[in-house]
Amino acid sequence: EVQLQASGGGLVQPGGSLRLSCAASGLTTGDYAKGWFRQVPGKDRLGVSCITEDGSIVYDDSVKGRFTVSSDNAKNTAFLQMNNLQPEDTAAYYCAAECTIIAGVMLGFGGWGQGTLVTVSS
Repeated sequence: EVQLQASGGGLVQPGGSLRLSCAASGLTTGDYAKGWFRQVPGKDRLGVSCITEDGSIVYDDSVKGRFTVSSDNAKNTAFLQMNNLQPEDTAAYYCAAECTIIAGVMLGFGGWGQGTLVTVSS
């Protein structure tokens, strides 16, 4: 069973940075969570970044140039580096074990982390 633990959220001022982590267990050694999503109350969970089956890294337009994904394969951990954060980035962030894109929509599957809250406010 895949279990994901997201962490690293917090309160940051506009223009600041945070790095989220997603530690995975139950995955093959060297594997890591492929998708990052975010959700604000009352709205759908939306894709932030997705590493697809062919290894391509896709970012949502709203975060391109500001967010970067990386991984520590030995620790089965994925990271989401978020720079130049803005109030509209405020959301609960979730990692997904797997990610695909269908009709331009990022879809996560295979297991979810519990979410970590990011608040961007002055």
